[in-house]
Amino acid sequence: MQTGSTRPQNPSVLASIEAGAARLEAAGVAFGHGTDNAFDEAAWLVLWQLGLPLDTPLDGPDSVADQALTPQQQASIDALLARRIESRQPAAYLTREAWLQGIPFYVDERAIVPRSFIAELLVQGDIDPWLSPDSSRVLDLCTGNGSLAVLAAMVYPDVSVVAADISTDALDVARINVAKHALQDRIRLVESDGLAGVGAGYDLILCNPPYVNAQSMAALPPEYRAEPELALAGGSDGMDFIRLLLCEAPAHMSENGALVLEIGNEREHFEAAFPQLEAVWLETSAGEDQVLLLTRQTVLQQTLTRV
Repeated sequence: MQTGSTRPQNPSVLASIEAGAARLEAAGVAFGHGTDNAFDEAAWLVLWQLGLPLDTPLDGPDSVADQALTPQQQASIDALLARRIESRQPAAYLTREAWLQGIPFYVDERAIVPRSFIAELLVQGDIDPWLSPDSSRVLDLCTGNGSLAVLAAMVYPDVSVVAADISTDALDVARINVAKHALQDRIRLVESDGLAGVGAGYDLILCNPPYVNAQSMAALPPEYRAEPELALAGGSDGMDFIRLLLCEAPAHMSENGALVLEIGNEREHFEAAFPQLEAVWLETSAGEDQVLLLTRQTVLQQTLTRV
């Protein structure tokens, strides 16, 4: 005859992640701010709550998958998952950290969560053919939390970078990241409404502007509405900011300068707005419709209507 009771086994890290993924799926949360599925999102939140690096292996000889959690650890994980579900905030706002091309960045609700495909083009060298050995000035327009400016400074150690945004709140976040990566001597932060306050002579302009069209804005899930609308909304067809940018950009570029512009899923609207503009569409992990490159000469050849 058995006596006593069987003590329940503490859940493992992997079991906690799998249970968290099921909770996220059941709650119908939206992804796209660093992950694109429930398992990866749950892994991010569980590993972060445990104080483990996000690249901690869940398989192989150094795996933590079978590590047992204490009741206190599981309770803290449950609370974090509940915050994610109830608040509908992106995970990055809860952890105060986002990663881009393996580089960590601070982020909070004052700035959009960094996820630009321009980052991979910088790191992979896909923009380099349009630059020269003499290229020395880079502008990151609509810098947000400053991640592209930081990556540009890392990739091109001989250039100076100006990071500009109309939002002083976003610039405060960018300032944290510039300091985090010890790039205060290389990156200058500028408050600017578009190109108005940035000066001229840039060999490369990077821009991930507000480009979401009005219909898409109205259908955004709460996770995206948690971000600053100023960084997303691009008017009826998503092209309001871009129209003015292309009118003014040549005056701010060096003779052989290039503009790299991210437009997300708005290629159809872009081509309708600028039918004569011959853009170079750059290959990213999301395909060839997300990011385009324009030379100064290409923009100058077009007759563009100022907003």
